[in-house]
Amino acid sequence: MFTNRVLSGMRPTGSLHLGHYHGVLKNWVRLQHEYECFFFVADWHALTTHYDEPATIGRHVWDMVIDWLAAGVDPAQATLFIQSRVPEHAELHLLLSMIAPLGWLERVPTYKDQQEKLSDKDLATYGFLGYPLLQSADILIYRANRVPVGEDQVPHIEFTREIARRFNHVFGREPGFEQKAEGAVKKLGARRAKLYQQLRTRYLEAGDTQALASARALLLETQNLTLGDRERLFGYIEGGGKVILSEPQALLTGASKMPGLDGQKMSKSYDNTITLREDAESVNRKIRTMPTDPARIKRTDPGDPEKCPVWQLHLVYSDEQRRQWVQQGCRSAGIGCLECKQPVIDAVLEEQKPMRERAGIYVEDPTLVRNIIADGCEKARELAQETLRDVREVMGLNYS
Repeated sequence: MFTNRVLSGMRPTGSLHLGHYHGVLKNWVRLQHEYECFFFVADWHALTTHYDEPATIGRHVWDMVIDWLAAGVDPAQATLFIQSRVPEHAELHLLLSMIAPLGWLERVPTYKDQQEKLSDKDLATYGFLGYPLLQSADILIYRANRVPVGEDQVPHIEFTREIARRFNHVFGREPGFEQKAEGAVKKLGARRAKLYQQLRTRYLEAGDTQALASARALLLETQNLTLGDRERLFGYIEGGGKVILSEPQALLTGASKMPGLDGQKMSKSYDNTITLREDAESVNRKIRTMPTDPARIKRTDPGDPEKCPVWQLHLVYSDEQRRQWVQQGCRSAGIGCLECKQPVIDAVLEEQKPMRERAGIYVEDPTLVRNIIADGCEKARELAQETLRDVREVMGLNYS
């Protein structure tokens, strides 16, 4: 249950661009070699803001998965699936809504921020208000303990932790919990049981978080415990009840350093993007026509790289020697703007080359993508059903 499991998802709202690659997908490619990773297409989440455009969602789903595969996400290393094909997400969302205080949802920072940013849409819906809870269900249904997010998404993870804590508090006090937990301690064996009790005491009496971590590690190393006993002992350490839903931790990721063609953040809303699989002719044209330092009207006019959007791309793609060449050449008018842009064009095309090659296989045979997703959905559902069995049981819904 308490494995190093990562969960992350993306909404299918259009073609992925290089900002997505540098901000999210490169990180996913790294994480898949370090953790058990689950990456999902958040199509229900797309409906929270695009419910009036359902046709576009279906169109973007498969293209987005191909973009993931093109970027290097490996279905042999990570589980890829579609949110709406694992209906357990929706059931857990419903069950969690029974205990989620309305005020908690209204306090999520992005709730009002998004309403203001998307003022052209009618977002006075329960789906929009409740999307942080659906996001919590996405995480908790897999008992993921690591969620890669940027700083702005940390409140969502804290909200999920609070929901898990509240659920465990309300439903984790099974009849005879203390006696069952003490019985589970004895199964650890004399030496481990003594150490466990010492660590538990240190945590409960002195708030020693290192003792808490050591006790958890001890339980993970113990092989002869049932899942139920392990859950009880995790809860017993903290003086609570049986842990049904585990609290996730935010895995902080840096903000994308990828600027758009105009120097602003790369974003579809600014119409300043280069897509992951954009053809070479289009990439060439877009970068060659990028705006530069307004002071360089003529080739012989010196410029200032700090005032030029092309310099921002050199910070992403060029080494120190190349950057020095740009700085000196621009300020002295020793190089022209097209000369300055060419190394960026070459670097972007070089970065995209393996992406186009990987994507080509799936574009030519779409059934390969469907099969990857079908396998991923099956694996995801097995885990989700296991969690829901435990949730239904403690909520009294397993009667016959």
